[in-house]
Amino acid sequence: MLNLEQKIRDIPDFPKKGIIFKDITTLLYDPQAFKQAIDAIAVNYANTKIDKIACMEARGFIFGAPLAYKLGVGLAIIRKPGKLPYKTYQMSYELEYGADTLEIHQDAILPNENVLIVDDLLATGGTTWAVTELIKKLGGNIVSLAFLIELTFLNGKDKVKDYDLFSIIKY
Repeated sequence: MLNLEQKIRDIPDFPKKGIIFKDITTLLYDPQAFKQAIDAIAVNYANTKIDKIACMEARGFIFGAPLAYKLGVGLAIIRKPGKLPYKTYQMSYELEYGADTLEIHQDAILPNENVLIVDDLLATGGTTWAVTELIKKLGGNIVSLAFLIELTFLNGKDKVKDYDLFSIIKY
């Protein structure tokens, strides 16, 4: 077993001074580390009834797509405004350093489908909160939230405290 935490590179003062960015590209460069990360999430949910993986642009796609394939479930992608070609629902939210909006196709998740939300990192929880709101609007059941990294000192899980949460690496 690889120590996945050792595969994450710290980039100081990015995207602004005082922030230490957790760069996952170094983990992605290593096929064994990437496989181990996907497998760790898959094993955690192997006995969970999941119909769809919901993942958000852009790094969430990196983990969501192979996980959906491995678990044999559908994939619902959540993007920035204007990127999806069909009818969408939108949700705006606050970030650590600004605001943003996400969209999902209105038919991406059917009522009562069980959904696992997957992303690379949980920071303040704003993005994840917005995704939970979109999924609820579509009538989906959120079974859990899964992340490669959780920045515990930012208390992001407080914004999504009503949901089960799994993270591989905690800082």
